[in-house]
Amino acid sequence: MNILLLGYGKMGKTIEQIALDRGHQIAARIDANNRADLETIPAESVDVVIEFSSPESAVENIKSSLGRGWPVVCGTTGWLGHRAEIEQLCRETKGAFFYASNYSIGVNLFFRLNKTLAKFMRNYPSYGVSMTEIHHTEKKDAPSGTAITLAEGIMEHLPNKHRWIDKDQGTKDVSIESADAIEIESLREGTVPGTHIIRYESDVDRIEIKHIAHNRQGFALGAVVAAEWLIGREGIFGMDDLLGTDK
Repeated sequence: MNILLLGYGKMGKTIEQIALDRGHQIAARIDANNRADLETIPAESVDVVIEFSSPESAVENIKSSLGRGWPVVCGTTGWLGHRAEIEQLCRETKGAFFYASNYSIGVNLFFRLNKTLAKFMRNYPSYGVSMTEIHHTEKKDAPSGTAITLAEGIMEHLPNKHRWIDKDQGTKDVSIESADAIEIESLREGTVPGTHIIRYESDVDRIEIKHIAHNRQGFALGAVVAAEWLIGREGIFGMDDLLGTDK
């Protein structure tokens, strides 16, 4: 298949190498330096778009791609305030849109583990829940999309948790802090690909689960597999659809 890469940073380059290794072609590479070239790409030269750009660029990239009839696999986070708008456009254009906050198989297993643990903990209100996510210093959004997905998974099963708050924001405005919120600490360190820690803590002990990514390969492979899977489909999809796991 012919892949259009929207975003050509470290992740885009890793996706490119895996796609080539799997026998695919790169139709074009678009980043902030040649964004205007996107409109000149012949529609018939692209089978699928893989979008890993920036929160500022993602919405227009997705809109433009769906408008031209290209299926879109998106891994950019930090733009989800526009998600309903994008999904409506996908339905109107009878397009195909695949979004995941994280394409790693291991992380998606971790999502399941997180929900299972939350189910157990709902009967033990003496434990407070919090989260830490650590990424490289070039990551632009915080908290990470993966951390937000984890928080949403917890909220599905802990009836006393209704929202998440950024720890840094919370220290600036104590009025937003509340027992109904999950506090997320976001750290940016060196070249860390991604670490996520969920902790439940009481006065007597702590329960902790952690996922550590060693490199970007798992994320990139998942995105390419999602692109292969999306060809010929219509609708809005995510990793549960690809992996066939129960929601």
